[in-house]
Amino acid sequence: MGRQDRALAKLNALLASGRFPPQSRLPPERRLTEELGLSRGALRDGLEVLEAEGRIWRHVGKGTFVGRRPPADPARLSLITARTSPVEVLEVRLLIEPNLARLAALRATESDLAELRHLLEKSEAARDAPTWELWDGRLHRMVAEAAHNTLLLSIFDAFNAVRGQAAWGRLRRAALTRERRDLYCQHHRAYVEAISNRDPIKAADVMRTHIEVVREGLLSVGGTPV
Repeated sequence: MGRQDRALAKLNALLASGRFPPQSRLPPERRLTEELGLSRGALRDGLEVLEAEGRIWRHVGKGTFVGRRPPADPARLSLITARTSPVEVLEVRLLIEPNLARLAALRATESDLAELRHLLEKSEAARDAPTWELWDGRLHRMVAEAAHNTLLLSIFDAFNAVRGQAAWGRLRRAALTRERRDLYCQHHRAYVEAISNRDPIKAADVMRTHIEVVREGLLSVGGTPV
């Protein structure tokens, strides 16, 4: 068993023990390394996988928490998810996400900006496409959170839920070449920089370009709209 697998096995057992219910804070890393008998590097590898899977989340300056980062008001998504398609999602993304980026440039807190940079670094350091996709989704949602509009965040969650559909997954896997992934990372860095620089026009423009390029890539492998 490799270092990361051993760390994951111990962390999974810890989460399954019931000692730390959803949204509770995990002990500091130093205490976890002693309790689990892991090196600091192995522990961080395991925590990174759990974070990418959405099983834990981190708040800069406050610690690591169990479960998914809580949304303001979870939307009821099952009916929407069953009736829509990847193409419809992309149409809505073009309408919504540039405006979310614009608002984020105007409203993001310093904590929001730190989390955006953190997620950007994680996505750029991803070692494989599935891990990259997890960080990609987290980064886009963080932009929506940084806009500080509860209704828009609920709408984002509604269309983002379709990413879990089988048809969407097949399109993403077929379209995500190494070249496109590198290009998407450039887009991510550009809109995070624009948001950090409080430039709402550029943030919206870069996000719009990004979604258009993503749509072009998906339709190039998906044929006619579904």
